[in-house]
Amino acid sequence: MANHLTPEELSEVYGVEREEVIKVCVREAIPIYHGKVDKTLFEAHLSASVSAEPS
Repeated sequence: MANHLTPEELSEVYGVEREEVIKVCVREAIPIYHGKVDKTLFEAHLSASVSAEPS
């Protein structure tokens, strides 16, 4: 699978809305270059936010 995906593709992979993908990118300074997002950076943010949540 490609490493750079559109917000629509990321929303399908992670089961979130497209708008939420874009909000996360803007809030966390994940670059959107030519309409595509680095999947590795996006995954890193998601795993960090999940591990930071209190149990």
